[in-house]
Amino acid sequence: MKTQTQEVAFAPVDNARLAMLCGALDENLRQIETALDVAIARRAERFTVSGAPAQVEIAARALRKFYDLAARDLSVEDIQLGLVEISRTPAGAAPESPALRLPRKSELAARTPRQAQYLQQMRSHDITFGVGPAGTGKTFLAVAAAVDAFERDAVKRIVLTRPAVEAGEKLGFLPGDLAQKVDPYLRPLYDALYDLMGYDKVSRLFERGAIEVAPLAFMRGRTLNHSFIILDEAQNTTPEQMKMFLTRIGFGSRAVVTGDVTQIDLGRGQASGLVDARNVLADVRGIAFTVFQSEDVVRHPLVQAIVDAYERRSAKKK
Repeated sequence: MKTQTQEVAFAPVDNARLAMLCGALDENLRQIETALDVAIARRAERFTVSGAPAQVEIAARALRKFYDLAARDLSVEDIQLGLVEISRTPAGAAPESPALRLPRKSELAARTPRQAQYLQQMRSHDITFGVGPAGTGKTFLAVAAAVDAFERDAVKRIVLTRPAVEAGEKLGFLPGDLAQKVDPYLRPLYDALYDLMGYDKVSRLFERGAIEVAPLAFMRGRTLNHSFIILDEAQNTTPEQMKMFLTRIGFGSRAVVTGDVTQIDLGRGQASGLVDARNVLADVRGIAFTVFQSEDVVRHPLVQAIVDAYERRSAKKK
């Protein structure tokens, strides 16, 4: 494989910024090396980057960006999120996403072009599907869009639901009724709400009935007007359940359906409602689909590598 070496130097020298850029024991440099598969050697204010040409260019851009940001504290999380943005976005470009009105996380924005497209589609379409691997922000951004719509008074209620299908575990042995059995599986939705709105405000809205979190089985027979409805883990619905959910939508409502077709926990031979809906509804006007890829993963840089490795194995089996 062809390798390239590029030198990056900073002038005038600011030792405080250099220390912040490198991190404790050069932890930030190690994060860049691991995420981009390059080698970085440092001598004073000069950095030498070696690796595949394309990766070297991205690493050089990353060093310059993080040096500019190093006027303030740089955490490992800042480095990892910044690497996602830099490696997924062409030089000089940034994903444009709609401004969200959120009680907390006012700086929340799309990290990749597909995330920006996803946010735009949730604004402009009554039904939006977000399909892709774990860590691409499907659920979190959907909850953010719901909170934004609620804060702008575009909807009166937020309804979050997911099917009562366990990932290889037995719900029947858990204590309580169906709602109590499923509650732990709804925890990611609670976490997103608390992160975006704060615990106290979410608790008050639950008491008023302005936010509802329920298993999909409780949706049958209802008509949800002026609501923002999110169906999470939709790959574990059957085609009948998916149809039932989509026909719950009433006047002034919007729905977002999220799922990962590589993590289907249904019984052997049972069709997934999400896969079926992508085929049946692909040409229906007013319904939008965003299909995320591994490069949209916004978690630890190793998560993308893990997703890619499993996808390569799946491709070999076909």
